[in-house]
Order: sequence, then C-alpha cells, then structure tokens
Amino acid sequence: MYRKFVSLVSFLVGLCSMVYAIEPRVYVAKYKGDKACAISYTFDDGLAEHYTLVAPQLECCGFRGTFFINGSKINEDTAHRRDTTRMTWGELKEMAQRGHEISNHGWAHRNLAKFPLEVIKEDIRRNDSVIYARVGVMPRTYAYPNNTKEGEEAMAFAAQGRVGTRLEQRSVGSKRSARDLENWMNTLIRTGDWGVGMTHGLTYGFDAFRDPQRLWEHWDRVKANEDKIWVGTFREVISYIKEREAIRLVVKEKKHKLYVLPQLELDKELFVEPLTLVVTVAEGQKVTAKQDGKKLSVHQQVGKAVFDFDPFGGRILVTIR
Repeated sequence: MYRKFVSLVSFLVGLCSMVYAIEPRVYVAKYKGDKACAISYTFDDGLAEHYTLVAPQLECCGFRGTFFINGSKINEDTAHRRDTTRMTWGELKEMAQRGHEISNHGWAHRNLAKFPLEVIKEDIRRNDSVIYARVGVMPRTYAYPNNTKEGEEAMAFAAQGRVGTRLEQRSVGSKRSARDLENWMNTLIRTGDWGVGMTHGLTYGFDAFRDPQRLWEHWDRVKANEDKIWVGTFREVISYIKEREAIRLVVKEKKHKLYVLPQLELDKELFVEPLTLVVTVAEGQKVTAKQDGKKLSVHQQVGKAVFDFDPFGGRILVTIR
C-alpha cells in the first residue's frame, strides 16, 4: 500500500512538472522577428553610386540601408552637377521615401579631434537642419567623421536627440574577400550579435570594391539566411535594442488568456520601432493576439508564437487554445 502511495505521489509530481514545463512564457525577442542576429549596412559620404547601385541592389533583396552624408558635398537638383561623384538632394529624398535611412555624418566632415567644440556643434547642427529641410526627415543617428570618437562634450552633443551614434563598425569594403564576408555572417549567426557593416565607394573612392559583385553575392547569401538574420537600418536596430533593454512587461494569466502590459519610459518621439513578443506554447496550441483591440499578426513556430507589438501601446491580450 505504501509503495502504491509513493508511486502515485511521484506520478502526480511528474505530471505537475510536465504541466509547469508547458506553461506559456512571455518575453521580448532579442531581435525583430525573433531572428538569431542582426546586420545593418551603412555607407558614408553620399556618393552618387549609393543611389545608382547600392540602394537598388539592397531593395532587390528586400533590404534597406543607412546612408551617412555630408551636406556640404551634396549636389543641387540641376542638370549640371558640381561634383559628379556625389548624390543630389532629390535622390536622397527619393531614397528616404523608399525606406532607406538618411543620416548625419557632419556638414563638412569635421573630425572631432581636430576642431574646437563650437565648430563641431555647428557642423552637426547644420547638417541636421539641411537634411530635415531637403530630405524631410530629422536624422536620429550620427556617424563620426574619420571614425574619430574623442572629447566627452563633443560626443555627448553628437548623441543629443538621437537613438544612437555609430560607435563600432566593420569594414565590408575592398579589404574583405568573399570568404571574410561569409565568415562574418556565420559568426554573427553563431554569437547572436549585431553587425554594423560600413564602406564608402563601390567602384571608386575610399575602400572601394572596384567590382561590386562581391558585395552583391554576399547579400544573396544573407538573403538565403533571412530566417536567421534581421537586416535593418542602423536606426531600426539600435532603437530595437535600446527599447528591448528598457521595457518591462507586466504579465497576468487567467485560464487560456495572458494579459501583457508593456511599460517603456523612453522618448516615444525618438524610439518608434515595434518590438517582437515571443510566447512559448505546447505542441498543437494556437495563439491569437490583440493590442488596444486591434488584431496582431501572429506567426506560429515550433513551440512558440511570435508577433510584433507597440511598446508604448496598451494592454496585449493573448489567447491560447
């Protein structure tokens, strides 16, 4: 009799453990879409072939890039260009309308280590103003000219009113072989990191590929791994990361429903990137979700359901059947 009792208790404990193991768990994915890693491709100085070559090729893959420009070098929208190696304001505006990020690399590319603070401030302010006036978007990121990050006051000013500045990047230009680019991609997938690629020219200029086919083939391989890689603009990815790190989820459960209240205290005028919520479920369970009464698009995967939500929005209702 005692052995039967012990066996029954063991069975019940095991059953409880099994039920506990399949209880839904809610968390914000590390990257959008619950991808394993993220990559942003950034291009400096506003070269003409960023418009003619880079942006169209990115779009063929369904990607968008970040283009850090120097306003003093951009051409007016006239038949005659004073510098045929640079884009026009009209081209930049068109790229922004197609989803690319146009952002601040200094009006005249002033190196933070070589100019007084007030000169640096004016270089940054002027470029913000002209990009907003001519492209129609306020730059919310910044790339340091010559990659020089010196002077606490200058760096603090560069970061004001932005979601982030480009502190680290990896050259994807002429010095990188096809094998280098392949290894970089695979390493990011394995480590779950965010890679920020940077280059200037494709067929001319500093760090140019000469033959851009190497970059096109790299993007084809990234596209083939898009189930693992989120390719987003610099602003999108850094916004997502900072929102994810700052958000708090208040979760309550009642029968087959989860009530998730997101709480985020960042500036919602700056941080506008949706976050991805992951709900782990048992095999065969189906999930629907609404936020503020609006149905959210849920993607069912093995053992979990994934959907994007507004981190500044109201309560999310998750129903599990």
